[in-house]
This record gives sequence, C-alpha cells and structure tokens, in this order.
Amino acid sequence: MQINKSNLSSLSNSKSPYDYSIYHDFIESYLPSGFLSINEEDPIMLHLESLMELNDQMLIVMDLTAVEILYTSKRSMEMLGIDPKSNTTMEMLSHVHPDDLFRFGLGRSKLLSLDKDMLVDHVGAALLSTDIHMKKSNGECHNHLFQCYMFYSSVPHEAVYYVQVNTSIDSYKMKKGCFHYYVGNDINNFRFPDEELLSMGHGLTSREFEIIHLIASGKNSKEIADKLFISVHTVNTHRRNILEKYQKPHISDVVFELMDQGLL
Repeated sequence: MQINKSNLSSLSNSKSPYDYSIYHDFIESYLPSGFLSINEEDPIMLHLESLMELNDQMLIVMDLTAVEILYTSKRSMEMLGIDPKSNTTMEMLSHVHPDDLFRFGLGRSKLLSLDKDMLVDHVGAALLSTDIHMKKSNGECHNHLFQCYMFYSSVPHEAVYYVQVNTSIDSYKMKKGCFHYYVGNDINNFRFPDEELLSMGHGLTSREFEIIHLIASGKNSKEIADKLFISVHTVNTHRRNILEKYQKPHISDVVFELMDQGLL
C-alpha cells in the first residue's frame, strides 16, 4: 500500500543522505562485546555522530530478548530531552504522543514476536519501520521515523539485538490519518529515508483504521455504528473502501494481513 507523496522534496532538501553500511560496520565492531564497550572516541562513532547531527537523527541499541537498552546516542538530549546515560524503555514510552501510544504498543508486540521466532530458529534478521510522534521534555512534538533493525546472534551470548535509528521527519507532511509502516525481511529497506521508503504504508484513514480494529474485535456494522455515532450505511461504505484499498474479497482477509504485519 502507498500513501501520499506530496512534500517529499522538502525532506530530501533538508537532509544529507548517506550509506547505512556504517551501521553494519558499527554492529561488526561492537557485537562481540554485546554493545557494552562502545567508545565514543572511536572513528566509527565520531563519523556516525556527525552524520546523525547533520540529519537530525539518534541511535538506540537494545538487547530485545532481555528488553534492555544498552546504548543511546548523545543526540537523545537534543531530540527528546532524554539523558542517554539513563534512558530506559519506560522513559521512551513516556515521550510517545498519546495519539500514537496504541500503535507504538502494537509495534513493540510485533518486535517481541519476531524476537521469539528468531530465538526458536537460532537465525534471522528483520526490519520494522514506522513513524511515531514523540514529545520533547518541553512539550514540543515531532514526527520520528523509527527504523528498527533486529538480528539474532549467538555471541557474546544468545540474544536478538536491535539497532534503532530515529530520524526527525517533520519536513515531510504525512497525509492526514496515514502513516509509514513496513515490517519484513527486506533489509534493503534499512536505509536513509527517501520517497519510496516513506510512501510505504497501510493507506487507511484514521476512521478506516479504527473500524478495522473494531471489526477485528468481533463487532458487526450495527455495533460499530452505535459505538462511533455514525450510520450503518457509513460503516459499510468504509468497509467497501477498505476492501478496495487492499484488493481483498473479504474483510477477514484484511484483518489477517494486518495481524501478520503487527497492526492488529
């Protein structure tokens, strides 16, 4: 599914694209220590910090299996007002805009599901990418692109690690009610954000997304209409629009697809 591409030129004009292979170099350098001996004076880190400074980005490394943040780059102070030395999963959660809390929780659940699969298989890598509105300590709200690259490793101990790059994408105005979303094994999508990447999404409006969630919970059109204070005709119109966007014959097919993507 694709979302509106208007105003993407403003994003490209305000950023300086670079090759994300530097993150793979970073992983290769610090994975043997379990990311516990990151040297901020290391040339890789100095180069990475300069690139993130230029492009309004920050980095988080996590042991997903232990649900523990191992490293947060210093730009977390500027982007969120979070002290990198004391960042935790709960601290990050407290900065999520209330409107995006539910979707943030769904993404976290999908990551933990992928973590479980990789641990069972003893192999694997995946990417979950989406945009989430985050609050700074002073109350300012900014749209962050979360690019969460996760991978299984048997060293220094068996775990699934997670490298998250946050990019401020305020200069790109998303179509109202839509958001970027990708989950899958195509690691080529772990790259500097561009028009093709940011146009990936479910394509549903906020109302359609709300209705599909109610359908997934077992509610029929009359129950949905009563809950949302709209007519049954309006609910059924939304159902038809959802089927058309997904090119599916049955609404249950859409529900199963969104569940597989971690959106339900």
